[in-house]
Amino acid sequence: MDIWTIDKFLLFFAFVIPGFISIKCYELLFPGTERSSSERVIDAIAYSSMNYAILAYPIIAVEQSGTLNGHPWRSFFFFVFVFFVFPVLLVFFWRFLLTGKFLQRIAPHPTGKPWDYVFSQRKPYWVKVTLKNGIVIAGKYSENSFVSSAPSEEQLYLEETWVVNERGGFERKKNSTAGVIILAGDISYVELREYKI
Repeated sequence: MDIWTIDKFLLFFAFVIPGFISIKCYELLFPGTERSSSERVIDAIAYSSMNYAILAYPIIAVEQSGTLNGHPWRSFFFFVFVFFVFPVLLVFFWRFLLTGKFLQRIAPHPTGKPWDYVFSQRKPYWVKVTLKNGIVIAGKYSENSFVSSAPSEEQLYLEETWVVNERGGFERKKNSTAGVIILAGDISYVELREYKI
């Protein structure tokens, strides 16, 4: 049986691609654990079906009205919207619902780890990292810094390292600093302070 005949390809495209786009977009917004390909295909079909369930009335209305007949560009843009644009909009709407105050009272936050939640906000911080051996590394986390996100192991790049004084305050930037990379396996805990100059 040839799965690449035109009718089977169109079925595959229609019931996998919109869901796959939704999955990839969701994973960009909420990084998480990696799943097997078979699980992804099942999820993609489910999300594509949900996409069509929501758009059922507009699709039927457009098809029955005949507004696309004889207008190839209208058809093209309509189906681009159905297959590619709406799956992305659906994810952003879902994100809006899941992170809203109302649903946060009754449902868990979709971001799996505090590490991802805090650093995904892209706020600048003064950071003090205490390593397992007791050494304290202090620095500035700002626009040129970087932090890994799930499913990758936590790593933190601070664009500047700072000298900490006896009271635990940030005294001065180290000379010729180009920053520091800190690996999760070495971290005991991380303290974040408001970024004020």
